[in-house]
Amino acid sequence: MSIFFTLLAKIIPFYFSIILGFISTLFLQCNKDTIAKILLFILGPLVVFNATINIKLQTSVLFLPIFFFLLSTLIAFVCLALFKKIYKDNTANLLAFSVATGNTGNIGIPIAIMFLEPKLVDIFIFTVLASLLYQNSIGYYITAKGNFTAKESLIKLLKLPILYAFILGITLNLFDIKMPEIFKDYTTYLKGAYAILDMMLLGMGMEKLKSSGGFDKKFIFLALFVKFIIWPFLIYAFILFDKFFLNFLDKELYIIMFIFSIVPLAGNTVTVATILNVKPEKMSIAVFISTLISLFYIPFMLYIYNL
Repeated sequence: MSIFFTLLAKIIPFYFSIILGFISTLFLQCNKDTIAKILLFILGPLVVFNATINIKLQTSVLFLPIFFFLLSTLIAFVCLALFKKIYKDNTANLLAFSVATGNTGNIGIPIAIMFLEPKLVDIFIFTVLASLLYQNSIGYYITAKGNFTAKESLIKLLKLPILYAFILGITLNLFDIKMPEIFKDYTTYLKGAYAILDMMLLGMGMEKLKSSGGFDKKFIFLALFVKFIIWPFLIYAFILFDKFFLNFLDKELYIIMFIFSIVPLAGNTVTVATILNVKPEKMSIAVFISTLISLFYIPFMLYIYNL
């Protein structure tokens, strides 16, 4: 029970941000499109740049984000092919994009802090880059392709600054160029602003649920099934395979991978859906429900893992 209440204390502020987002749209008529653009084109690239320039690059550390980026890409395209048989419109694109990633930042990082030692927390944070890069590259492309041609989607992808922020950060890191000390506190504020606005956008997207038919039971079931059943199954299967055959990773990295797999749907999927106008209200309710379920699901899965 102590694990449950500790997790609950970490997540409650996220729900408060969701409520603030809902209120800001309902009563203040705030524009969620503007918030989405700030997240995608300003705060997101700055957060990624700061992480990539400061991490200590090692083979084992580099493996995790590469692995999860490739796994997310594989899941997205496999699910897209399957969901196209269920949905005939761009709902299939949005669903495929969303189930292939998770809220590894706002939910995953606090969980890592609770259960992992500091050096492993740093590795987890760096691994979160896999989610950000997938969401703002392959995921963005798949979602955009629901409304645009392949060429138009690729052009939109190449306009995303987060890709160039990652490349610049890695390049400077390789030359051992670090962020000036005077920006240390500022980068902390950036992370906080990104987390709060990300969750507020989720609430802003829920304001028109009743009028938009956002509550799609089939959509929600498929999203939760892939995220909460398929993801941990695949990761645990890989952990067992590596443990008995490859011996490439160690026990400490296994728990990082498992935590990465059990987080709920990502709030950033609402950002992308809003930017591209691909059913953001439907995505908002799915993310909200998965976040609610995670209150009970995550402690249970960690308990099972440690048996």
